[in-house]
Amino acid sequence: MNWRDEYRRKCMDGSQALKAVRSGERVWIQSGCGTPSTLVNALVARSAELHDVEVVHMMTLGSADYTHPEFAGHFRHRGLFLGANVREAVVAGRADYTPIFLSEIEGLFVSGALPLDVVLMQVSPPDEHGFVSLGTTVDCTLTAAHHAKVVIAEVNDQVPRTHGDTFIHVSRITSMVETSRPLLELCAEPITEIHRRVAARVASLIPDRATLQPGIGGIPDAVLACLGDRRDLGIHTEMCSDGVIDLMEAGVINGEGKSFLHGKVVLSFVLGSRRLFDFVNENSSFEFRSVSFTNDPFVVARNDRMVAINSALQVDLTGQVCADSLGTKPYSGFGGQLDFIRGAARSHGGVPIIALPSTAVGGSVSRIVPMLEPGAGVVTSRADVHYVVTEHGIAYLHGKTLRERAEALIAIAEPKFQGSLEDFAVRSHYLEHKAAAVTFA
Repeated sequence: MNWRDEYRRKCMDGSQALKAVRSGERVWIQSGCGTPSTLVNALVARSAELHDVEVVHMMTLGSADYTHPEFAGHFRHRGLFLGANVREAVVAGRADYTPIFLSEIEGLFVSGALPLDVVLMQVSPPDEHGFVSLGTTVDCTLTAAHHAKVVIAEVNDQVPRTHGDTFIHVSRITSMVETSRPLLELCAEPITEIHRRVAARVASLIPDRATLQPGIGGIPDAVLACLGDRRDLGIHTEMCSDGVIDLMEAGVINGEGKSFLHGKVVLSFVLGSRRLFDFVNENSSFEFRSVSFTNDPFVVARNDRMVAINSALQVDLTGQVCADSLGTKPYSGFGGQLDFIRGAARSHGGVPIIALPSTAVGGSVSRIVPMLEPGAGVVTSRADVHYVVTEHGIAYLHGKTLRERAEALIAIAEPKFQGSLEDFAVRSHYLEHKAAAVTFA
């Protein structure tokens, strides 16, 4: 049987394809803009027939109805990185959160520590040789597909064909559901004036010929917008947003300064708009790889002048970084933060950065805090932190004492909170009490 005949034989509608899922099984769902929403909807439609199905994924887009209260007992979600569509269910106890580095997720599939029964993914139509592309999102899905019993693919003719390790042959796929629909998009966070002020300070740390891990959000996008005067920048990251397009078209990001995979934008997935999907389509500048490769700290460190830009929810006065929870409430995940912080720290000329606004909740809460909230998770340890940047300045912590750290972090906190932070630091013996000035008649 040639691959075309095999492809036609395996094509069916979503309700037929999802009959392959059985009670008690574990289902992996491709994440981000690659979320196969047609298959997800077909899975949820079978809820009455299914019990104790575990749904595993990183941050997906669109609805995640299987986390709703009415599906308790039918589905339970295991989150490896939480998005807005599952966060409430995890906090309420209807779903679970697994703290883990992105670089180590695929190892769970390979070792059998987290065996998979079914993979749901979204791919491009096959090429003339029968290979489909995972398009926007390789993440952990290619590895998952090679270790699952059943692989179900939504074959969407609007999925871009991307270069790198993105291909799987139709012979490796159990069933296929053909669709034609726009991919789910992630709208860019509006860039505020505070983002621009933080970004200007971050940009001051980025030399020509640097390789960037820009991250996602208003600050990374604002940083990219500050780099128009740089030369020969490169990208090695887990994800890219629309922010790279203008710099690539202007020739600023061209990979000429890269010491590893020269000239290539190395990434695992994109999160953005249709413009970005069109830009990566058949674009040989992009080299998509699994996240176990892109996020391996030893791979990251092979890039000279590696600049890792990551965010935080809180940083305490000793330099501990909380980025995945609000107190005891899981919020996002470990993601690639420590993978890239450690990789950049080992890079020749590397610059590991934690960048954040100094306040939250409209300026009423300091993000530089005396102590992390009770129950808050430490994503990046104080021994790993090098640069912390807010709109008020840059604190360099690596190799510094607790006293030096407290002084540096208080200096970049919002001024109205500096007094209370200093009082805490004195009570905790990080800082010495300042004697009152003595005047003489």
